[in-house]
Amino acid sequence: MLRFIESPDSPLKAFAGTAGRREFLRIGGLAGFSWALPGLIPQRAQADELAASQIRGFGKAKAVIVVFASGGQSQLDMWDPKPDAPEEIRGAFGSINTAITGVRFCEHMPQIAKIADRLTIVRSMAHEDLDHGSAFYLSMTGRYHRRKSGNPLPAPEDQPCFGSVLQRVRPATRFSQTAIHLNGPAEVPNIIAPGQFGGLLGGGYDPMTLGDVSKGTIAVPSLLPHADLPPIRLQARQTLLQSVEAGQRMMEDQKVMLEKHTLYQQAFEMLARPEARNAFDLSQEPETLRDRYGRNRSGQACLLARRLVEAGVPLVTVIWSHNNRGQDKEPDNTDNYGWDTHNDIFYGLKNHLLPRFDQGFSALIEDLDQRGMLEDTLVICMGEFGRAPLVALEPRFAGATPGRKHWSWVYSVAFAGAGVQRGATLGASDPRGAYPVTEAYGPWDTVATIFSALGIDPHQHYHDPVDRPIRICDGQVIQSLYG
Repeated sequence: MLRFIESPDSPLKAFAGTAGRREFLRIGGLAGFSWALPGLIPQRAQADELAASQIRGFGKAKAVIVVFASGGQSQLDMWDPKPDAPEEIRGAFGSINTAITGVRFCEHMPQIAKIADRLTIVRSMAHEDLDHGSAFYLSMTGRYHRRKSGNPLPAPEDQPCFGSVLQRVRPATRFSQTAIHLNGPAEVPNIIAPGQFGGLLGGGYDPMTLGDVSKGTIAVPSLLPHADLPPIRLQARQTLLQSVEAGQRMMEDQKVMLEKHTLYQQAFEMLARPEARNAFDLSQEPETLRDRYGRNRSGQACLLARRLVEAGVPLVTVIWSHNNRGQDKEPDNTDNYGWDTHNDIFYGLKNHLLPRFDQGFSALIEDLDQRGMLEDTLVICMGEFGRAPLVALEPRFAGATPGRKHWSWVYSVAFAGAGVQRGATLGASDPRGAYPVTEAYGPWDTVATIFSALGIDPHQHYHDPVDRPIRICDGQVIQSLYG
């Protein structure tokens, strides 16, 4: 079996042993690489483009659910199998038919294969960032981090995540929170990933982040009403807080104070509104439905995401695997398995990752569709990148059997709902699953599509705390999703 060596700063890889640059060109193909370069950079809108409201899919969604597979799902072993490729490329899994004629998924995704007629799979996603932290940042903000292909810490000058921008340009009216992250924060793996916060907008724009929502009856136990806190006492406490902060207008330059005020207001609103508290109460769901989603962190987070958008939250992100390499520390804890499968990829996918993902993601799509919510809820399943088109054992990582390295030059993302075509694929990768052979799309296009679906022009500007105009997104709406 060939051992694949990957450089962090270039798409041109070398092979150890007898396989060299010539073999790489055979597998990847210069044509696939050369054409793909323009697709790795966000394309600015042209002056003569259509008005935002004329873009296909504009305003079709009342809410968006993003299922973020942290660590990078393998396109070859999930959404875009290559059954005719050599074994060292296609991997150990077979493929199965789906509800889309002529489209095959991994054999370990039978439930998703059954509901594939409600999905569109984009098989030509691509960008040029090869490390988790900065690629996560790129996926969540739509912009490359200033330190590309690295693992930087979150910083105040970071670009805000798309949930924070949404709160800035159109705060929720039906619910106290505009954006909520479930099963977070995302760890990559030993630091908290940048790009999931308010960044330069400040902590007051951080999405509400919840961890393990599968424990207990309510995802936020502090929202349970206390017997000794009737509404009149809650109102008194809020009045007292307002008195203490009466001088806030004199302290408008005190960023921390302003952020605390925003968070206090959100907390009081959730406490005061029974419908907000109830949205977090998973015990109100039938036991059979909770079982259908899976009694695990990610499955229950998907169920809670459905409840939250039903209650009026416009944007919910489920971090599928809160730590992208949690298996290194707890190899027997399936909840801690992440998608960063450098080694033991086939064992990890078959026994830990795919059974729960197949169950939980299919349940989310099925549940939304049965309730009529898929018509106006955009669902996106994405990760920060894909996996390399050659299987190899990496001595620097835990595990005894081969896996796949990071690969950002092509990967797959699944879309559903809010006018997205049902039962389709968009774009294609080459026969080795290494590069796109059709138009490439980037994370910036996904972000543009999110805002457009919510009825917001992704090319409009908002202003940061020092009144600098910032464009929401530099990408283009993926209009082909809509037929």
